[in-house]
Amino acid sequence: MGQADFHYRSDDPLLAVVRDGAKDPAGVPLAVSIFVDRAHLRETMCDDAAAAGFRLGAVGTLGDLLGNEARSLGEIVLLDCPVVDGATLAALARLDMRAARLGAHLVVSTTLGALDDVFGCLDQSDVNILVDPTRSERVIALGSILAKKPGMGVRELSPDDRINLLRLTEQVGQIAERLERLSGQGIAPGRGADGGAFRFESPDPDYSGPNSADSSERLVRTARPPLPDPRLVRRIIRQRQLRARFFDGELFADPAWDMLLDLTAARVEHTRVSITSLCIASGVPPTTALRWIAQMKDAGLIERLEDETDRRRAFISLTDKAADAMARYFAELGKDAKRVV
Repeated sequence: MGQADFHYRSDDPLLAVVRDGAKDPAGVPLAVSIFVDRAHLRETMCDDAAAAGFRLGAVGTLGDLLGNEARSLGEIVLLDCPVVDGATLAALARLDMRAARLGAHLVVSTTLGALDDVFGCLDQSDVNILVDPTRSERVIALGSILAKKPGMGVRELSPDDRINLLRLTEQVGQIAERLERLSGQGIAPGRGADGGAFRFESPDPDYSGPNSADSSERLVRTARPPLPDPRLVRRIIRQRQLRARFFDGELFADPAWDMLLDLTAARVEHTRVSITSLCIASGVPPTTALRWIAQMKDAGLIERLEDETDRRRAFISLTDKAADAMARYFAELGKDAKRVV
């Protein structure tokens, strides 16, 4: 996206979202350090940070930071890494460990082409990764950091932003809760069949299973069914994607479920899924997908797996609990799964 949307306006309501929270409990503005090679972008980010109530700390190019590891970081560090090489990645990994040690927060913008490399070397600190972000997305990232800090609260978001963030958190929470029910216990025969794909009810407490002799056997967890044929899952994914050819894709956007389906197929295929691949599978813009991925990780649905042969790379996988739930979900669908769109 071009930089036209970065034009600063003093009355922009989005900047006011974080203004009230950009101070520590003593009322001192938080320090934000900005390291960006592109001069026009660096200037705009400085303007926006100041307008949002932050105190500017160190400002310079990416090389200024990565080449001087004694430089003060401040509470929040904004980086722009559109292109990376081996030396930059190594320096980012050291910065990541340093930020984790000091409790600093990183906001790193990059490109889709460099995302896998950047993601692979940032695993220690509290980091927000943005892909070709708009100015608004950077400000929202700052607000999300403030929302995590004890004793600090950001001014209420606009109705649209608040609805979007609530939708993200609530939907991931609902999916996690439903999958938790599936992974934690067997599903009684006939339950949920008339309630649609997401009607996950607890088994009837009086149901003890066809082979149970007494109530004690009801405490034994039933064996997990196998994960579905990946060809079936891929067919479901293609059917879901087909809708975008005829309708606005946002009408059916369900990134958490699309990513769970992709990871389920990959697990059976014994293939590894990169962060870039998962963002593409989500069907939403990469920065939006990364927010969903963070929520899903917090909900215990997915986990980060380091590449044992190359510590600079990392992949995303279903947790065992999520895999167990997906297996039970498809087992419950049975033959009807072939007709799922």
